Amino acid sequence: MHRAQLVLFSDLDGTLLDHDTYAFDAAQAALDRLRRERVPLVLCTSKTRAEIEPLRVELQNTHPFISENGGAAFIPNGYFGFAIEGAQRRGAFLVVRFGDSYEALVETLARASRQSGVPVRGFADMTDEEVAAVTGLSLERARLARQREFDEAFEIVEPRGASALLAAIEREGKRWTRGGRFHHIMGASDKAAAVRFLSRLYERHFGTVTTVGYGDAPNDAGFLAEVDVPVLINSPRVEQLHDLVPHGRVTLRHGPAGWNDATLSLLENRI
Repeated sequence: MHRAQLVLFSDLDGTLLDHDTYAFDAAQAALDRLRRERVPLVLCTSKTRAEIEPLRVELQNTHPFISENGGAAFIPNGYFGFAIEGAQRRGAFLVVRFGDSYEALVETLARASRQSGVPVRGFADMTDEEVAAVTGLSLERARLARQREFDEAFEIVEPRGASALLAAIEREGKRWTRGGRFHHIMGASDKAAAVRFLSRLYERHFGTVTTVGYGDAPNDAGFLAEVDVPVLINSPRVEQLHDLVPHGRVTLRHGPAGWNDATLSLLENRI
């Protein structure tokens, strides 16, 4: 009997990467085994393409990735061996875009801020040094985080005004989500649509697939609902996430240690 090919989709901050240090050492055993067994690991994150590319090198990851909360899917040239409708070639990747332009989103956020009377501070308003200070990123990684294409990360300066601001964003026809540190404004895109798209490509490529998703916060619920096996990485907000994804498996440990435990268990037991 043919065994389904595993395909993994993983959030990064607080999941595969430690929330505070951004390290992934605790997941190394599972990462090594995935590589040996040639199990695709698709990074699915709010991070920018510019941030993900050097991280893929560190992780020795050669698979597609999803940037900026589903803004686009990046597929290495020749990865699937068939033409992909709607893809545009950009350097070493085929890019399938789902999101609005960054410039349009920055303008919409500014308009929603004016209309609601609630001040915001987005990455477009901040220097590399300021982003480094609020995220704990190095100056170089903060510079990469500001190279946004499909999603604007922002702080609500007066949190009491959050609901008014977010309602104004929705009236503008845009979406928003809340990540580990920032709110994000997006167009019609989300992680779920991008995961759905790539899952279909993997099915076409492999035949039968079993998809696994990893997330640690409520903003991951949408894409976790798209996969066969949702894994909920223990975090301060995992109970809220479990309410949204009640069939998800909750890890005992946090961050990359929990990610490692769950992945090795999946590979040992084949789900």
